[in-house]
Amino acid sequence: MNATMSHLILFMLKSRLFTALGRAGVASVLLALSQVAAVAEVRLARTPNGGIQPQIAQAPNGALHLIYFKGEPIAGDVFYTTASPSPEPAWSKPIRVNSVPGSVIATGTIRGAHLAIDGDGRPHVAWMGSSKASPRPKVGAPMLYTRLNLDKTAFKPQRNLVTWATGLDGGGSLAADRKGNVYVAWHAGPEGHDAGEEARAVFVARSSDSGKTFVRETRAGTERTGACGCCGMRAFADKAGNLALLYRTANGESRDMNLLVSSDQGASFKSSILNKWAIFKCPMSSATLTEGRGRILATTEKAGRIGLHLVDPKSLKTSKPGIPFVGKSAKHPIAVDNSKGESLLAWIEGSGWNRGGKVTWQIYNATGNLTADKGRGTASPTWSLLSAVALPNDDFLIFY
Repeated sequence: MNATMSHLILFMLKSRLFTALGRAGVASVLLALSQVAAVAEVRLARTPNGGIQPQIAQAPNGALHLIYFKGEPIAGDVFYTTASPSPEPAWSKPIRVNSVPGSVIATGTIRGAHLAIDGDGRPHVAWMGSSKASPRPKVGAPMLYTRLNLDKTAFKPQRNLVTWATGLDGGGSLAADRKGNVYVAWHAGPEGHDAGEEARAVFVARSSDSGKTFVRETRAGTERTGACGCCGMRAFADKAGNLALLYRTANGESRDMNLLVSSDQGASFKSSILNKWAIFKCPMSSATLTEGRGRILATTEKAGRIGLHLVDPKSLKTSKPGIPFVGKSAKHPIAVDNSKGESLLAWIEGSGWNRGGKVTWQIYNATGNLTADKGRGTASPTWSLLSAVALPNDDFLIFY
């Protein structure tokens, strides 16, 4: 029972409304109360061990997997831990992900590590390398990748997947499906590391053997949209095996959010603009992709507000209900569904360069309407972001 329902029952008992309403009235009130009780609770948890930039994912067996950053923002380390799903998870002893100390960058927030879990529950991690990182391409920053060993005791030595598409700036992302396909994606300059933003594109290195080997990166999609250099991007693979890539374009007059979806393991992509933004400079934005009930949840930033787009992965159409843009000075959004179709939308307000902000969230019911459940005020650390998961009891857990 949540706090709202408790307050309603207490009020009605004190005012003797149950007696005054009669049998029919009581039935209506109980129905209303049951609907109030159906709203999920939201639990906030600090990232373990004082870390920042949490990334949480749930394996097919329900286990929770979490990575986080520690150390100097310009050159630190990422750690991995796991737990059974519960309102207060008991996390395992952390394992360092990167094999070369100090090879991860957190400065700017959108350049941090990303996590994906495959069908066997094996974690895969990719990140933009710091100045201390190795191996690295001849020019520019590396896009590094590793996976947990089969004994679950350590991560494999990190590998750089950039062979020719250099110019990594805003960080990359990765996805893993349930059939052994792993995708590491980033945007860069195909005409050289110093190519302008309008010449940039999204590239994908693919593995069909659970990350053991990768083919040389190839361009995702054929449309020349450009890519906003220091904006983050997100990769995601849903249960059906569809690969989705979300990034911000750069065509000189606007920087729109573009979604690429592939149903053939990255061989071809369909493109869809989720929202347009007439802005002439990089907003250094982030975005996320998660899977809801038969839909992909894409969260984006626009002019200091946060939007949630519900996308049919086959038709690419934004399904209804769509959540309108909300928030003020909002950054780093995340959205997750529970099994009842309720959606948690969370973000950080007031953050900036070398400055933390306030954790903010609100819940939408299964029909897309805003509920009374929302919160704001918990301080987020500098250079951090949010990650969230729906628990087996349909409550939501937010790490910050």
